[in-house]
Amino acid sequence: MDKNFRVRVSVGFALFAVAIISLYTFDSIPFRILYGLFALISAVELISFFRKKKSFTLFLLAIIEIAFLAYSVIFVSQVNVSHFWYIVLGVPGYDIFAYLFGKMFGGKIFKKSRPFPYVSKNKTWEGTILGLSASLIMVALLIWLNGAPASDWIYLLSGPLALVGDLFESLLKRKFGVKDSNEILIKKPFFEKLETVVGGSEGHGGFLDRIDSTAFACTVLLIIISSI
Repeated sequence: MDKNFRVRVSVGFALFAVAIISLYTFDSIPFRILYGLFALISAVELISFFRKKKSFTLFLLAIIEIAFLAYSVIFVSQVNVSHFWYIVLGVPGYDIFAYLFGKMFGGKIFKKSRPFPYVSKNKTWEGTILGLSASLIMVALLIWLNGAPASDWIYLLSGPLALVGDLFESLLKRKFGVKDSNEILIKKPFFEKLETVVGGSEGHGGFLDRIDSTAFACTVLLIIISSI
C-alpha cells in the first residue's frame, strides 16, 4: 500500500469524523464555520492557479467553481442538520469509497477501466461504480431508517453529483496545468502548515480537492430544493 493511498484514506476518514462531531455540537455551528473556512481557502487555492496560466476561458471556469463554493456555503448555512447527514454520507462517502475501491479493484473487473481518460485518467470503472453504489446505499438506508418524507429521496443524487463536481474540478486543473489544488500555495510557509489539515504536503491534494464534490452537489441541490 503506497504512502499516497494511506494519506488520502486516513485524511478522508479523519475529516469525515470531524464533520460528524461538529454536526452534533452547538447546533452544528462549528460545522458551518469550518465549511465556510474550507470554502474560503479553496477559493484562495483556485485563484493561485492563475500564477501558472491566464486566459478568458480559464477566468470563466474559475468563476463557475467559485460560484459552486459560494452557493454551497449558502446551502450549509440554511439546511436542516438532519438533511445534511445525507450530504455527509453521500458525497464524502462516494469520494472515499470510490478511491478505496478503485485502488483495490481497479482494472480487475474491466480490462479498459478508464471511464474518463481525458479528464481524470486515474478514475476506474470499478471505483466509480462501487463508490456510487456505496453512496446510494448509505443515503437510502438513512432515509429509510429516518422514515423521511418522499422529498428527501432527492438526496440520492448526492453521489452522482459528487462525481460530476469532482470531474469538473479535474477538468479545471487540467486546463490550468495543475495536478493538486495546493501545489502553488503550499510552497509558502504559512500555507504549508495550513495544508497539513488536508493531507500534509504537495501530492496529497488541497482544500479544493477535498470539497469540490460537496460544493457542486450542494449547489445543485440548493437550486432544486429552492425551486420545489
